[in-house]
Amino acid sequence: MSGSVHSVGLNAFAADVIEIQANTSQGLPGFTISGNPDSSLREAKERVRAAIVNSGGKFPDSKVTVALAPANLPKSGAGFDLPMAVAVLVATKQAAGTLLPDTVLIGELALDGRLRGVRGVLPLLLGARRAGFRRAVVPTANVTEAALVSGVEVGGAHSLSDVVAWLAGDLALDTVDGDTEAPTPPGIPDLADVAGQPAARHALEVAAAGSHHVLMTGPPGIGKTMLACRLPGILPGLEPDESLEVTAIHSVAGTLPAFRPLIGSPPFVAPHHSASITSLLGGGTGMARPGAVSRAHRGVLFLDECAEMGAKTLDALRQPLEEGVVRITRRDGTATYPARFQLILAANPCPCAPANDVDCVCTSVVRRRYLGKLSGPLMDRIDIRVQMEPPGNTALMTESGESSADVAARVATARSAARDRWREHGWLTNAEVPGSALRRRYRLPAVVLRPIEMFLREGRVTARGADRALRLAWTLCDLRGGTQPNEDDVAQALMYRDRGS
Repeated sequence: MSGSVHSVGLNAFAADVIEIQANTSQGLPGFTISGNPDSSLREAKERVRAAIVNSGGKFPDSKVTVALAPANLPKSGAGFDLPMAVAVLVATKQAAGTLLPDTVLIGELALDGRLRGVRGVLPLLLGARRAGFRRAVVPTANVTEAALVSGVEVGGAHSLSDVVAWLAGDLALDTVDGDTEAPTPPGIPDLADVAGQPAARHALEVAAAGSHHVLMTGPPGIGKTMLACRLPGILPGLEPDESLEVTAIHSVAGTLPAFRPLIGSPPFVAPHHSASITSLLGGGTGMARPGAVSRAHRGVLFLDECAEMGAKTLDALRQPLEEGVVRITRRDGTATYPARFQLILAANPCPCAPANDVDCVCTSVVRRRYLGKLSGPLMDRIDIRVQMEPPGNTALMTESGESSADVAARVATARSAARDRWREHGWLTNAEVPGSALRRRYRLPAVVLRPIEMFLREGRVTARGADRALRLAWTLCDLRGGTQPNEDDVAQALMYRDRGS
């Protein structure tokens, strides 16, 4: 006797429909799982057996073989527990199978038959929808996230018994997780809290308007971290497609809050300066999982004390900065994750980092070596460099800058202008526009390009740097409400790249 059930498996960020077949035959009692399972999936034998028995069913006293097809795809995770248990019950005539052809089942089983939530439900159901499935059964803990996928009828089950009763037509599955109480998410600090620093504040506004990368240098306690932490407060919210993509990444990474199934604002990720290459880019055994650069997709990656990080770790950012994706090769294949983030770097000018630069005891060689971890190729991808100075006493005690709401309004207007201009090409921000498009289709008049030609002639900017300066000039133009950058915009863009270097 045999039974067939469908589920969905993740291969990095790609979802594949998996057919799970259970067969019982004569022979010594045993339970075999085939189809390229990993160790966590092989352990499912004991969970499935105990869950069936403790849910009132009978595990067959015969040879049981469960095959996961296609066999060439690696299978991992506990999300196949529920479909394997149902396949065994259907094969032994303990569960009806009439609803199964158009249904995918996902869920981890506890030994007593309860269903536990799993990671990656959103991308799993998006894959199921593409494959034409109309129904999905998931653990109740995942039902709110699963309901984000339109076109798929989602039911949440508390236990294996609920699923069996639903298949028999005796129970309607839940569509709301009533066990999750949504706490109030923490608010984003306001930009008005930052005293002084008008140049750095304006640089942050320009960066937000065009999604440009920033390096801030200056003595400790000057406000670098304060400014970076307030950047999400002036960024526009995510578009619906962006929200689903970002939410799917966090679902795979296991960092999606239960009370906030849909991420609607740009994420802010700030790893410690001791972070490894694996934690930044992604990794792990088997198939690689998303790292910090992917969790910051369509948001901000903030690296504080970046000069304390290893040079190889920082240089590993060059490929995702250029391409907007990260590729990690591991034992089970190459994982490709989106990684189009806005990089914010902050560093002290030297190791001793006194409050007043005249008190520095570091030699010129030590100072150059300290910031030398930021290699030339990496710095060539940084559009804005800001050298911050301590604010005066008067500014520190009395001055209050613009609020995040005021700055966010200007940023939103500039972003809207850029989106309208590049819409036909699919680019969302100025930072995404290829240099070839700016040099050919949207080429500026020769008089406007004179500052770039001078910098190229003097060797003060590379060809890549010239392209990035053009992107920055378009952002400056959008902020002032212009239709095309002028010579002043281009010159200012070049000066932003030249500062602090």
